[in-house]
Amino acid sequence: MTRKQRRLTLIGTAGAVLTLAAGLVAYALTDRIVFFNSPSDVLAKTLPPDQRIRLGGLVKEGSVKRGDGTTVRFEVTDTVASIPVTYTGILPDLFREGQGVVTEGKVGPDGLFRADSVLAKHDENYMPKEVAESLKKQGHWQGETQAKK
Repeated sequence: MTRKQRRLTLIGTAGAVLTLAAGLVAYALTDRIVFFNSPSDVLAKTLPPDQRIRLGGLVKEGSVKRGDGTTVRFEVTDTVASIPVTYTGILPDLFREGQGVVTEGKVGPDGLFRADSVLAKHDENYMPKEVAESLKKQGHWQGETQAKK
């Protein structure tokens, strides 16, 4: 085997090992990858029952209902569509009607989104990019006006 052939064999072996490692990492992260969706996206798609998603939008005005204990029901809206959400736990201090929120959980067969985590944002300036774009398309974006106040 010539020196050139040994070098090519070494480079080919290293490339195969790196490709295998990248494939294994991608496979391991498959269960951890959570996609972000707006309420309109969720209603337009048919999601598998066990798929975890992030649902983001605004907390619909007048939709927050406190249940037994720490269970709270509210609706997340992108001003076009709304998804009812139930969450059991302590809500962030910044959680309010009309404010941005990102929830993570699963959509049940009844269409109810069961969140296991809720992140509240204090204004639209820190809204996820996808939700901000959706609100801008609907004409409800107030990020620049609130920043000027």
